[in-house]
Amino acid sequence: MKIAVVGAGFAGLSSAKVLTGFGHDVTVFEKAPDVGGVWSASRRYPGLTTQNDKGTYSLSDFPMPRHYPEWPTGQQVQEYLESYARHFGIRDKVRTDTEVLSAEPRGGGGWTVTTAGESAASEEFDHLVVANGIFSEPFLPPFPGTEEYRAAGGRYCAPSDFTDIDDARDRDVVVIGYGKSSCDVAVALNTVSRTTTVVARELLWKMPRRIGGALNYKYLMLTRLGEGLFRYAHLAGFERFLHGPGKGARNGMMSSLQAQIVRQLKLRKLGLVPDGSLEDIARSTVSLASEGFYEGVADGSIRVHRDMLITALGARDGRPVARLEDGTEIPADVVIAATGFHQRVPFLSQDVRDRLVDERGNFELYRQIHPHTVADLSFCGYNSSFLSPLSAEIAALWTGVHLAGGITLPAVEQRRRFVQERLRWMEERTDGKHARGTNIIPFSLHNIDEMLSDLGAGIGRRRRLAEWVLPVDPGAYARITAELTARHAPLAAADAAGADRQPGAPLRTAG
Repeated sequence: MKIAVVGAGFAGLSSAKVLTGFGHDVTVFEKAPDVGGVWSASRRYPGLTTQNDKGTYSLSDFPMPRHYPEWPTGQQVQEYLESYARHFGIRDKVRTDTEVLSAEPRGGGGWTVTTAGESAASEEFDHLVVANGIFSEPFLPPFPGTEEYRAAGGRYCAPSDFTDIDDARDRDVVVIGYGKSSCDVAVALNTVSRTTTVVARELLWKMPRRIGGALNYKYLMLTRLGEGLFRYAHLAGFERFLHGPGKGARNGMMSSLQAQIVRQLKLRKLGLVPDGSLEDIARSTVSLASEGFYEGVADGSIRVHRDMLITALGARDGRPVARLEDGTEIPADVVIAATGFHQRVPFLSQDVRDRLVDERGNFELYRQIHPHTVADLSFCGYNSSFLSPLSAEIAALWTGVHLAGGITLPAVEQRRRFVQERLRWMEERTDGKHARGTNIIPFSLHNIDEMLSDLGAGIGRRRRLAEWVLPVDPGAYARITAELTARHAPLAAADAAGADRQPGAPLRTAG
């Protein structure tokens, strides 16, 4: 089949590699000048590093270089993805500087993809993979007074639009938000700014990279036991014990961990103990503590306005300022809003988009991949997790096997019920912070297990048991790709040959 992939981050590149292995002719469209997605040089803000260690944040058959630090920088991740694309011979399938303007369904099946940029064209494809990422379009709160603020020389933007640290030199910097990106960029800019202020509507619980200065957090949060501490939609096996007879021990573990975090980060002394409990990290995301952030708060170089909102931007005596809801005005030459992202697929028509979401705007995707009623379309990377590279790679495998006819899907109505039940649970669990149904944190392994179950594949009982106490090793999943490609790629080739179709004519791929 002739397949178009939109986006060249982890999801897009792993889709290209996997689907090429299944015998398809793949073209990847990327509007940035390089591969990498959120790690592209065009979006890389100062201080950007991974949240995972390099051992867990990689694709299964291509480990990160040994000389990388444990938590690689944004530049190193981009270079890793560039190396991945070249190593597997898919770099020449990627058209950078090429934005997809529209993708329209064709009457007989497949898609017409229209692009702008260096490779502007209108082309026909049998299948479309959306891998544009759920972090591709930043959300900027529309503050009153923004025009006046900018006229006074103020700069208001998202972290991904602030790529040169010198733009903050000797300036008053305000960062909105308290997630990892907010704190990372605050620490980085604090090295050159005149003042650095963080305005946080809500404090989040942060995990130190090393608990007690010794235990790497991956042994707590990137294991099946760590995931099992939070209640999944359907309990099975040892999780039934953790949330049943063993709930006292489980609660004790969470309480001890919370107390250790408060002590280690000196949150009480700094006045930065979040409301609620550590349980709340399952409501949105586990945020890793940025090295140097709490030290900056302690020495006064970083100021945090907690439980506070900016109500307006403006100017005072010709200087840019930000106004807080308590009436305070603070100098603000630069305001960086790390306030989340829109989850959009702008190149699809409104009619198609309406068929992808429910009445609340949540994506209705079976396994975070497969739409109910739009044929010849798959999503990859719409299962944001702790293990995003591996989650995307398994989703790409799911798509490859599905196109080869190797997955027996439930009927559409059954899928609708399953997805709606899952969305209601996600909404309740996260207090609505589930990124329109695309954020599956902290249940990364549950999602991977469900996809592998559909594929009739797995890593074996011994390895699964090891993952209860050891961090996930993506390399343990590498053989699955080889096995599934060997099992299904010949069938796909035979199906194509037997169809006696004209070159470019679509295969039937609707579920």
